[in-house]
Amino acid sequence: MREPRDESKYGLGHDDGLEPLDPLDPRAVGSVDDLVRAMSRTAFGGRRLGEAADTLEAMVRDPDCFRVVTVAGAMTIAKQGLVLTEMIERGWVQAIVSTGALMTHGFVEGAGMLHFKHRPEMRDEQLYERGYNRVYDTIELEKNLDDAERVLHAALESVPEEVVLSSRLINEALGRRLAEDVEGRAILKSAYERGVPIYVPAFTDSELGLDVAIYKHTLARRSGRAVRFDPFLDLDDFAERIRAHDTLGIFTIGGGVPRNWAQQVGPYLEILRTRLGIEEPVRRYKYAIRICPEPEHWGGLSGCSYTEGVSWGKFVPASEGGRHVEVFADATIAWPLVVRSVMERLDRER
Repeated sequence: MREPRDESKYGLGHDDGLEPLDPLDPRAVGSVDDLVRAMSRTAFGGRRLGEAADTLEAMVRDPDCFRVVTVAGAMTIAKQGLVLTEMIERGWVQAIVSTGALMTHGFVEGAGMLHFKHRPEMRDEQLYERGYNRVYDTIELEKNLDDAERVLHAALESVPEEVVLSSRLINEALGRRLAEDVEGRAILKSAYERGVPIYVPAFTDSELGLDVAIYKHTLARRSGRAVRFDPFLDLDDFAERIRAHDTLGIFTIGGGVPRNWAQQVGPYLEILRTRLGIEEPVRRYKYAIRICPEPEHWGGLSGCSYTEGVSWGKFVPASEGGRHVEVFADATIAWPLVVRSVMERLDRER
């Protein structure tokens, strides 16, 4: 038989420092920020969403913080490009690490071309014949990609012959082209105008990468000149920016190569220090926010937790002041809510 517990020892919550929760009252919220703040006092995914907004606010208010945004998945073809653009234009971002596909679709959108809603009754075989490239429930036109290739080739023609290319320099050239020719807002354009570098570590894994490959072959046939591309230029440029800041923050959508490439900068500096004897600073991300539905138990990098990252020397532990929040949700739902909530908080002070 189990012995009865002594009810006099039962805790009442407050006496153990527990924080009480509140019911979410839809009548009491008058803005997105009101809603997100109320969600932070609930449970499960809603609480994590609210805590993500709190951490993003703390990160952008920290004047010493160098803030990195990493983005994977189909966020630009999913029409989230202006969410990232807003973050750039508000000065919340000092570096972006992305997939090449995301920048490809973002460039298409920024240049004024359209994406379309997929009609399920159209079979994929039909889509191929019609030049419609399907991304889940959305269509990218093959003509868009052909037009993007022509613009990219024109942009590369303006790069001096002696320059060794990297993804950052190619994205900068595209951003300059948009700034010169396009009135509307766009990720690449805003990043170029504000000096925010965009890195695409797996650059050849994208339509833009294939376009550069075609340009390489075209240039060799036309003039015998070779296109030189060095991905390590990106790594060292990013590391140099990280060296210059004691406090780091990272805001991650999805996972994949962008997430880990940005996170590995701490171990990179540590390896330079310990194996080569180079004097390097210790750098860890203090603030960290991730929006991704991938669970940790699959064992994949997209689902690896921030506490796991602590073991690799990528993050400041919570016990030393690190603030880490992971929201397991579709980013097309959670990301706009988090950003809009923090926008409203900061705008009230203007």
